[in-house]
Amino acid sequence: MKNSFSFGENFRIAVFGSSHGLHVGVEIEGCPKGLLIGEDEIQLQLDRRKPGVSSLVSGRMEKDKLIIESGIKGGKTTGEKIRMLVKNSDTKPQHYAAFAKTPRPGHADFTSSIKYGKAQSGGGVFSGRMTAAFVMAGAIAKKLLLARGIRTFAFARQIGSLKLEGEVSEQMILENTYRNCVHTADMAVARKMSHAVEKAKNAGDSIGGIVECRITGVPAGIGEPMFGSIESNISQAIFAIPAAKGIEFGAGFAASGMLGSEHNDAFYFEAGKVKTRTNNAGGILGGLSSGMPIVFRVAFKPTASIFTEQETVDLETNASARLRIQGRHDPCIAIRAVPVVENVAAFCMADILLGNKEGEHEA
Repeated sequence: MKNSFSFGENFRIAVFGSSHGLHVGVEIEGCPKGLLIGEDEIQLQLDRRKPGVSSLVSGRMEKDKLIIESGIKGGKTTGEKIRMLVKNSDTKPQHYAAFAKTPRPGHADFTSSIKYGKAQSGGGVFSGRMTAAFVMAGAIAKKLLLARGIRTFAFARQIGSLKLEGEVSEQMILENTYRNCVHTADMAVARKMSHAVEKAKNAGDSIGGIVECRITGVPAGIGEPMFGSIESNISQAIFAIPAAKGIEFGAGFAASGMLGSEHNDAFYFEAGKVKTRTNNAGGILGGLSSGMPIVFRVAFKPTASIFTEQETVDLETNASARLRIQGRHDPCIAIRAVPVVENVAAFCMADILLGNKEGEHEA
């Protein structure tokens, strides 16, 4: 039986730890020897995921100082298993004690108590805290991809009902995303999004959002058919991110309302390379890369842990109950999901590239 805490066949990651345990970490196998990667490059990705000083994210202040236990020495990968972790220090389990018998609506407290006999403290392995492991693995993958001219980057396309309309350039994403507290690509819209998150927070509520990710520099013909498609690979990993509820590639669900003549991306030559006039396919045809940027969007639900009183049940008395949650929770998960999505995309793409087979399935 496959270990549900591992992912990949060629660039293989295994996540360990829990939200309120000693640490959260990741082991990586399959990374080539001699890859140049500095601790500061991995720490940068961890820092982007941290709450920081913004009032729009969780008050849990973990230092997330990178600890490399094996596989990287002197700024190079050794070819051995890479093992990295961050310690948990700012845990407050008292905030979660009541959830063992009165599960939080929208959270995994109920289902995990059924499976394991008790709710997980701080969400346990179901917590967004586990995504620190995804980011560490993604940082290694990003460097591996960059050596091949491939980059992954993301931004908040939508927060609540506020959406960046129209074309968003690569330059806007790279220059602006980590310069504002909602991790979006337009500074003017960022201010409006911030106000929407603040409004939800002040009301004791939460708000959802959509993160868009792009992967550039992928040559045409990468990927495998059927269950090995680029969409299959990325989608499986994306749904390991807590609160991810939907994914679409290219035009996505909007394609269902289009004509074929509108959706089809016309081919043309540019400097000897085949390109398309539009990118409704999101850079993927038949599960294989088309050479155009791979584009996908992930929908994140509003944070389940809200401070408004909610209806629940008491599992000990089998009676109805009311619950008012305490603790430190993000009013908008989509904000901190931005660096997570782009790093998940990176280790997915690294796994695909390292296992790419040419011509194996020809008729």
